Amino acid sequence: MSNRFVRWGVYLLIAAAFAVACVFLSNWQFERNEGREAQIALVENNYDAEPVALGDLITADGALQPDDEWRPVLLRGEYLADEQVLVRNRPHGGTSAFEVLVPFLDADGRVLIVDRGWVPPGEGDTPDAIPAPPSGDVEVVVRLRPGEPLPGSGRGAPDGQVPTIHLPTVAAGLDADVITSAYGQLVEETPRPTTSPGAFTSPTDDPGPHLSYAIQWILFGIMGFVFIFHMIRTEVVRHREETEGAPTVKKRVRRRDRDADVEDELLDDVDSRV
Repeated sequence: MSNRFVRWGVYLLIAAAFAVACVFLSNWQFERNEGREAQIALVENNYDAEPVALGDLITADGALQPDDEWRPVLLRGEYLADEQVLVRNRPHGGTSAFEVLVPFLDADGRVLIVDRGWVPPGEGDTPDAIPAPPSGDVEVVVRLRPGEPLPGSGRGAPDGQVPTIHLPTVAAGLDADVITSAYGQLVEETPRPTTSPGAFTSPTDDPGPHLSYAIQWILFGIMGFVFIFHMIRTEVVRHREETEGAPTVKKRVRRRDRDADVEDELLDDVDSRV
C-alpha cells in the first residue's frame, strides 16, 4: 500500500477523533444550556408567587422539593438574634461582603435560617456595622433557597462566621428543630426596621453562552474534516503535477537534442559544399 494512502488514513482518523471530541463537548454545552433554561423558567414561575405558610412547602420531613426553590413563604414568630452568624466572601457591591444569617423561630415550632441581606466589609475581620433584626413578634416574607456545600478547599472562618451557607454547620449550635434543607432570602419584614442590610438583587435571566459554544464545537468538528480533505487534495494536485510534468521535460530535452542534430547536419552540408 502506498505511503500516501497510509498517511491519508491517519489524517482521517485524527479528524474523526477530533470530531468525536467536538460532539461530546457540544452535547455538554447543550445540556448546560437546557439546565440554564430550566433555572430561568423556575425563577419565572416561583419568584413573584404569593407567599404561603412554611408548612405548605416544607412538610414534617423537612425536605425542600426542587420545584419549590425561590417560592416565597410567610413566617410568623421571632428572630433568635443572639444566634446570628455571618457568611464570609460574598460578592456584593463589587467587593467581598458578608451576609447576615439569623435563625427565625416560626409559629409552627421549627427554625428556619433567614439570610437578611449583605453588609460591606470593615477594617478588620468583621463588618463595621450590622443592622439588628426587629425584636418581638415579626412577620417575615422570604424566598426559599437550598443550602450550600462546604468549600472543597477546606477553608474555615473565625468564630461567629461560616465560609458558606452550609445549614448543618449553622444549625450545629442551636437547641431547636432547625430546617437544614433550605434557608430563606429576605424579601420584607413587618415591622420594618430603621436600618437593614443590603437587599438581594433579582436573579439574572441571561441564558449564558452555552448554546453558542455548542454550535461552535459542531463547526470545529466539521472544519477538522475540511482541513484534512484540503491537505489530501493539495497532496493529490502536487503529485499529479509532478507526475505529468516529468514526461514533458523529457520531451523537451529530446526535441532540443533533435534540433541540435539537424543543425549539425546543415552545418556539415554547408561545409561540404564550401
